Parts: sequence; structure tokens; C-alpha cells
Amino acid sequence: MSGLAQQPVDASHRDRVLRALGVTPWVRKAMPAAAVPMPEAAQAGSPVGPVACVVILPQGCDTRELDLIGRALNTCGAVLGRAARLVVSDGQLAADVPEAQAYLVFGEAQAHALGRALPAAVMNRAQIVLADEPALVLGRADAKRRLWNALRSVRRALAMAEH
Repeated sequence: MSGLAQQPVDASHRDRVLRALGVTPWVRKAMPAAAVPMPEAAQAGSPVGPVACVVILPQGCDTRELDLIGRALNTCGAVLGRAARLVVSDGQLAADVPEAQAYLVFGEAQAHALGRALPAAVMNRAQIVLADEPALVLGRADAKRRLWNALRSVRRALAMAEH
């Protein structure tokens, strides 16, 4: 690695770069755990309702790839940071796919698996955004750029759905 990649980045530079990419930085507020009430729906164990975003990943992602994806999703706010993550194994989704406003799919094979799992009506209503496979995102700058563009598309779709 080059020496530039290992130097720490100051907070103002990080803010400028994130704003240039269209990402609003979030700051976590410290709150005692006892002061945060748990929603009644979560206490009962029932589903809360439609999901905002679902992330579809290939099987066998290593820790570095998952960490990169998790950090990228967290920089886009709580909705994407807490998005459900499903894994495609042997060309099939490992779990039932919930109906969502947006789907962020990492890789073409995962997009095909999602297309086989979702009904056509759900696919027409949802925003489906394709990003490169996590291994490519980890190693290539152009794949990282496409990931940031995909994240911006998902955020726009979610913002449009709220209004």
C-alpha cells in the first residue's frame, strides 16, 4: 500500500469528501440504554411492516468485504445501515425475500436470483440497484465509485418514497 493511504484523515476533509459524494454524515448521540424505549411491535416479536431496503450479497464474502459494505451502508444513514442482508447460495436466495422499497444487489448472479424470487408486481414497485460484487469493490476504484453512485440512487429512491 502507498504511504498516502495509511495517513489519518482529519474530520473536516472527511466531511468535504462525503458531501461531495452526496452523503450526509451522521453523528451518533450517546444515550443511556435504559432511556431508549423499545417499540411495542418489536417487543411482541411481530413484523413492523414493509422494509425500506434489502441488501442482496453473494455467498462466501470474506470479513474485509463485509466490513467495507457495512461501513459504506452506515455512512448513508440508519435506514441503509440497518438494512436487511440476504445471501444468495447456489443461485437461490437463502431466505424469503421481504417486500421492500429498494433492493441493493451486489453482482449480476444475485440480481438473477432476486428476479426469480420476487413477484413481478413487487419488482415493478421497487427500486432495484445493481452494484459490483464485493470482491471487485474492495480492489478497484471504479467499482467503489459505482457503489457510491448505487448508494446515492437507493437513498434518492427511499427519500422519494417518504414524500
